[in-house]
Amino acid sequence: MSRRSAPQSEPLADFTATRRMVPISILALVIGGIAAFVALALLRLIDLFTNLFYFQRASFEPASPAHHTLGPWSVIVPIGGALLIGLMARFGSERIRGHGIPEALEAILFNKSRIDPKIALLKPVSSAISIGSGGPFGSEGPIIMTGGAIGSIVAQLFSLTSAERKTLLVAGAAAGMSATFSSPIAAILIAVELLLFEYKPRSFVPVALASAVAAVTRHFILGPGPLFPLPAHPEFAGVVPLAGCALAGLAAGIASMGLTFAVYKAEDAFKRLRLHWMWWPAIGGAVIGVGGLVCPEALGVGYASIDSLLHEGMVWRSLALLVVIKATIWSISLGSGTSGGVLAPLLMIGAALGAALAHVLPSPGVGFWPLVTMGAMLGGTMRSPLTGIVFSIELTHDMAMLLPLVIAVTVAHAFTVLMLDRSILTEKVARRDLHVSREYAIDALELLFVKDVMSVSGDAIGGPVPEGAHTIRTNESLRFAVHRMAALGVAELVVVAPAAPTTMAGRLVLQDALKARTQQLDQEHVQERVLEWERMIPKPLRGSLLARRLLSSAEARAREGR
Repeated sequence: MSRRSAPQSEPLADFTATRRMVPISILALVIGGIAAFVALALLRLIDLFTNLFYFQRASFEPASPAHHTLGPWSVIVPIGGALLIGLMARFGSERIRGHGIPEALEAILFNKSRIDPKIALLKPVSSAISIGSGGPFGSEGPIIMTGGAIGSIVAQLFSLTSAERKTLLVAGAAAGMSATFSSPIAAILIAVELLLFEYKPRSFVPVALASAVAAVTRHFILGPGPLFPLPAHPEFAGVVPLAGCALAGLAAGIASMGLTFAVYKAEDAFKRLRLHWMWWPAIGGAVIGVGGLVCPEALGVGYASIDSLLHEGMVWRSLALLVVIKATIWSISLGSGTSGGVLAPLLMIGAALGAALAHVLPSPGVGFWPLVTMGAMLGGTMRSPLTGIVFSIELTHDMAMLLPLVIAVTVAHAFTVLMLDRSILTEKVARRDLHVSREYAIDALELLFVKDVMSVSGDAIGGPVPEGAHTIRTNESLRFAVHRMAALGVAELVVVAPAAPTTMAGRLVLQDALKARTQQLDQEHVQERVLEWERMIPKPLRGSLLARRLLSSAEARAREGR
């Protein structure tokens, strides 16, 4: 049973967290442990289906589709797996289609963080079938969706707010990623940059604890990290390689834009087919099968190929073939609506791009350029730059790569932000007529107080507070005042001073809140020159001919700017 009550007062503190954070954190600890075992189950399911589809044996031992001996018959394997996924989506839940993160975003933003419990079963099974039958996907998207489903299910068992359910959903998602990649910090960052839509202790603390528990649990059930250990690089790569990192970031940004376009052009093409969407994954499976014949290394998750690219590199021809085939089968099959993630393919394509750059740029050490472009591909494609930087370091435990990654990831992120309206993750949500904003900022209503905008005119001001009137204090924020108005269903509040709670100090109407918005608009759009150019020239030189010419030129440019 839901209920809403009007808040009585606002604590004037740095944060709005309450003691409710403690029981939510305890639930997050439990979810973190569960999500780690769910991640283990998904990875073992992928191994099982890979063995069944490509080697006709029932085994949970790790196996790669690239090593199969089926010959041309291997083409039918991805088709068979895709048919199973289409049936599961048609008669189970359509929510298992896609790579999982857009579905998690939609549940958070538009469904009050409620996920159907059957998703927790169908999503990992469908993803395991997809990847095990050669799908060129990663397990991270499915485990984020599955971990989120676990968190949402646990939250739905208790009487919680939508915001608290969101925290636990994201805690499960972050825990799943942390356990899969041994990347607890990157899992927290992707939660903040992509899923939480806030940075507050009430959500950060439970999510961080869940991620930490999952990472600890992983140590015992999957082994310690890093996933791709590299020889240590020099603490300072050098001026030329660092300048090259900017070029690598630009190249990764262009590749990120191309991949985003490719995925959604493929999706558009499938939507034009006069065929039920249940059959689309089978068409994508056929493309995977043919691509796997040409380049078997492009099949499956491809961790072995990523490791090889980081340590050994490839010749030009092999690199070009791997990138073209992997990008093609991934974008077409993902556009077909099958089940699978995006992180591992981006890692492989990014590593291949870096291996190509290693042929033309000076290399400070083994794996330098593949690692730089891996991080840049993540930051550019997912629009999560901090995640791209930290995730790359956690995958290798190479702290010396921090500065090169900061440069490359920032350039890639800046390029895609300027060139693309939406990322590969949010475009799918937008196509359902649901816009997602990825920018975080302090609300302008937080920065002004009731005393700054209240009206102090009227005969009643200074008199007693009318009986039954709703009040607000002068030292409370406009955000809290609007919150009270919404909860009470009123558009006007009586203002009182904290020291005189029975005396009217003024009135606050809803329109007064627009003053904060006006101030914000001024800060965003009003351009003004604060310093005069003349003040930047030493006084003894201000009368010289050169100084007069410089000032005249600066004034002309300023007028053109206006």
